[in-house]
Amino acid sequence: MATTSMFKLPRDVGIPWIMAWDYEIKQSSVDEPLELQRVIRIKWWDTFDINKLPLGSSAISTTRTFNIVDYGAQQGGNKDVSDALRRAWNAACAAKNDPATIVIPEGRYLLNPVSLKGCRNFNITINLDGMLEAPSDYRVLGKVENWISFENAIGTSIVAGGGDDGGVVYARGEDWWSCKASGGSCSKGATSVRFMGSRNITISGLKSRNSQMFHIAINGCQNVYIDGVTISAAGDSPNTDGIHVQSSHNVTIVNSNISTGDDCISLGRDDRDIWIENISCGPGHGISIGSLGRYNSKADQVQNVTVKSVVFTGTTNGVRIKTWAKPNKGFVQDVTYQNITLVDVQNPIIIDQNYCEHNKNCPNQASGIQIYKIHYDGISGTSKNADAVKFDCSSLYPCTGIFLRNINITTVDSGPHNQTHCSCSHVRGGRVSGFVKPKICF
Repeated sequence: MATTSMFKLPRDVGIPWIMAWDYEIKQSSVDEPLELQRVIRIKWWDTFDINKLPLGSSAISTTRTFNIVDYGAQQGGNKDVSDALRRAWNAACAAKNDPATIVIPEGRYLLNPVSLKGCRNFNITINLDGMLEAPSDYRVLGKVENWISFENAIGTSIVAGGGDDGGVVYARGEDWWSCKASGGSCSKGATSVRFMGSRNITISGLKSRNSQMFHIAINGCQNVYIDGVTISAAGDSPNTDGIHVQSSHNVTIVNSNISTGDDCISLGRDDRDIWIENISCGPGHGISIGSLGRYNSKADQVQNVTVKSVVFTGTTNGVRIKTWAKPNKGFVQDVTYQNITLVDVQNPIIIDQNYCEHNKNCPNQASGIQIYKIHYDGISGTSKNADAVKFDCSSLYPCTGIFLRNINITTVDSGPHNQTHCSCSHVRGGRVSGFVKPKICF
């Protein structure tokens, strides 16, 4: 019998640890009949101490499957499946020595708010082939902070499929938006999918529609990989950030399409080592760092962020850093924006250290957030405003180390009147190279 992709862990490999990226191996061996046709799934964060394995042993485990239908879930969107999902999750947790897959098959399923707690199984995949729908009464979600919540999870993946109507979480946020727009007495509103205090998380292919507030929130997490998500909400929907990241480290967001009423992606305090690439954003408020400095917190720190190969279409902002005009301390450093395309963007490049939400009760002080080592490289396209580049920095801590290279931003209007401008306030130590339009003001 032939052997396909044999995976051995010999003692003499020379290094004590091996890490593999979402690796699938199918093994057949006449020498080891008990391991015939075994499928191994090793996620990228799995580590193996070779010195503790028997000589010549293989990293083998079988995947156990838990279908929510077997736990009482019914299609049609009429019967709540939160208990079935919770029971399937608990069963997957109980299979702590084996990878586990929770299956949500094709079809529509009504889901009330559900919280799934982390457990001893560090390899649980949720295959979402169907559509999860929130209750039609927006108050059911509005009275909780999160619709689908994961807390202290390790090694959990959400893998979505099932065509246009599969892999969907539909929060029915339209009525809640209307309540907010009318000025009525509305509930607080809910995030659709939240991971809290978790690590080694993957979200792949998920479609989030019409969240009440944030679509996806990553809070206090490490090692998060988000790939191929599609997020959609009306351009005037309030506070519907596509992906919000806060107090998290080593987060990657790639290959995604985001259309919403607030930031496509927002980074909050205590974020570091963030990679964002190949994103389509619009409508929305762009990709934002902040707001920071509203409260007196030592955690108002963001560093080592890369935003690359993003297309902004019709957004209010392109790449933005925003801090409140308060003396609360913090910093933003080592941020790179690279290969950015702008299509009719109102504020393509903006640092706003006098940010004030809704321009009400503004503090009108000097921001205590220090901004330095910010790189803009390869940004081109059209701006709806002539002031295409705005650096409104703190008088207390001026922006330093601002670098611009190969910038070409024109206005939407063609002809001799399509000149763009740059405005600067409290910028020190900037540098320009290559072709740069508009002419930079420092």
